[in-house]
Amino acid sequence: MPRVLLAAIAVAVVIIDQWSKHYIQSQMLPGMSIPVIENMFHITYVLNPGAAFGILENQRLFFIVIALVMLGLITYFFSHIPDNFRLMRLGVSLLASGALGNVIDRVQTGYVVDFFDFRIWPVFNVADIAIVTGVGCVIYTLVFIPFPAEYQEN
Repeated sequence: MPRVLLAAIAVAVVIIDQWSKHYIQSQMLPGMSIPVIENMFHITYVLNPGAAFGILENQRLFFIVIALVMLGLITYFFSHIPDNFRLMRLGVSLLASGALGNVIDRVQTGYVVDFFDFRIWPVFNVADIAIVTGVGCVIYTLVFIPFPAEYQEN
């Protein structure tokens, strides 16, 4: 997958993430919930001061530093991913764009705006979807795709 396409996907994820969060913030009040499918899927405006499941609440600086370090490492190591590992490259791009989307929120407000609410899972956002999908792509590649001989130990 060409780097330009991966960059375009990453930029699109950040734009969609930030636009959707802005829309929720402009149309709803924190805690407000709109049922889409009653008792199954709601749009619920949540300001999350922590990570997944609300862990490590109010550790804004910690999350910003971790995200920036991760983005730096991804930027540095991306060129070392073999070209034929397209799924891994896509996964890393999604992971980076999701992390960037959430770090933008943390820098601006100290919170991450979440709104997809399936009632059996913590409320999440577009950036979280990108992160989880990206991690899934990376794990799938590491587990199921054989590395080229030049990357294997003798």
